[in-house]
Amino acid sequence: MKVAVGSQNKNKIDGVRDAFLRYFDECELDVMPIAIVIEEFGHPKNLRETVEGAVKRARAAFGDCDIAVGIESGLMEVPYTQTGYMEATICALYDGTNIHIGFGTAFEWPTAVLDGILNKGLDGSQAMRVAGVTDSEKIGAAEGAVFNLTNGQANRRAQVEQATITALIRIVNPQYYKPLA
Repeated sequence: MKVAVGSQNKNKIDGVRDAFLRYFDECELDVMPIAIVIEEFGHPKNLRETVEGAVKRARAAFGDCDIAVGIESGLMEVPYTQTGYMEATICALYDGTNIHIGFGTAFEWPTAVLDGILNKGLDGSQAMRVAGVTDSEKIGAAEGAVFNLTNGQANRRAQVEQATITALIRIVNPQYYKPLA
């Protein structure tokens, strides 16, 4: 199976590979990073923008492959949270016809980070640096914000793996997903 990942980010590629290896034999799996150009739009500020970002990445990566993967992280409004928002990692799988969506770990940003994203136009890495949480230039290419905020108990690669596993649910269990009448 050829799997194209719309990213050069090692955490995304490795997380996708880890997820697919849970279901498909390693000798039959070819996970390929694909350099794609995505219009910079800033940090996704709602669930729609985050899902659309993942879908755009998957569609842009689709070509000589069986399935293409897009990973995007962004904000979504969540009731009962202190800030009103959580950061979620979304995976979109695209087979040329169908889109399959999955979610990974979601967490609340520190208030100063959220303010930087919502009110100052910063992305997550920039906002984390300004808030003094990290000095990493591109936190998603390192261990991820979730690593810093969980004191090393979770990381970006695992978030991507989790989102990809949940996106694969419909593919590995087609018997449960019939069109609604």
